[in-house]
Amino acid sequence: MTVDSFTGKLAVVTGGGSGMGRELVRQLAAQGCSVAACDLNGDAVAVTAATARAAAPPGVRVTGYACDVSEEAQVVRFRDELLEEHGGDHVDLLFSNAGAGGGESFVASRRDVWERTFAIDWWGVYYCARVFLPLLIASGDGVLVNTSSVNGLWASLGPGMPNTAYSTAKFAVRGFSEALIEDLRSNAPGVRVAVVMPGHVGTDIVANSIRAHGLPELEKLTGAQLEELIPREVRAKLAGAGLLAEDASADELRQMLVRANADFRDKAPLSAAQAATIILDGVRSGAWRILVGEDAKKIDAAVRAKPEAAYDYAELFSALAEKPTD
Repeated sequence: MTVDSFTGKLAVVTGGGSGMGRELVRQLAAQGCSVAACDLNGDAVAVTAATARAAAPPGVRVTGYACDVSEEAQVVRFRDELLEEHGGDHVDLLFSNAGAGGGESFVASRRDVWERTFAIDWWGVYYCARVFLPLLIASGDGVLVNTSSVNGLWASLGPGMPNTAYSTAKFAVRGFSEALIEDLRSNAPGVRVAVVMPGHVGTDIVANSIRAHGLPELEKLTGAQLEELIPREVRAKLAGAGLLAEDASADELRQMLVRANADFRDKAPLSAAQAATIILDGVRSGAWRILVGEDAKKIDAAVRAKPEAAYDYAELFSALAEKPTD
């Protein structure tokens, strides 16, 4: 099923306070689609909604809500509030975009940190699908769009950088979405699913992930919080790589995190706006698998071509350097 136009439809976007979620809200609204967006950061999603509303055509409604998608009760409340404000009985599109990093090691990270990451990245997608699927069915032409990641194709960040909570959740999102293809075809043919796998997209995920774990803004992190975020063994590796002084102060650690967030956002090969355009183009075309970015395409091709070499980094990186993209 293709989508001829977003005009006159109602879309739900989670994680709409920043990054790709914010840009999805803006672009959908600009194309005549009413949007209900939520985010853990209620102030940020309120700004998104106001900005998108101001630039939208007449008759388009854009609303924002605070919601932690890892809590099913909050997702239910979000659904009830948006239906009341938008006055409808169905939803045409659901973009399960909210996500957070963290919980890098199953062995060394704290269990509550690992499970918090997994809860946002997996249970958030699951709860949204559970809660909103009846409304997508009621649309008669619904689309469920789940955001996985390049880490749903490849479960690492590279040598010495395990990423188990995030990768496990993103593999689950990918598998769930692929399993839904036949399930929806058999039991809810008026709904289709698409899975999005972005590579490096310029967002504030570093700062947002820290906030999602209940910590303050980067500049306000205490010494104890910095110690937890950047353990001594990690500091030693950073110092060995020349990225941090061996005796770095708390202020230097804070500034390193601020720079890391800014670099991830500003030096990415693809902006959040560009990524949102790719996603919407994919949804409009009827694609069920949407790779976002040349890096995602290269990793997908390399891992599928020789899966046993996925974690032989020298061989994988050599293949990535040589593999032409579509």
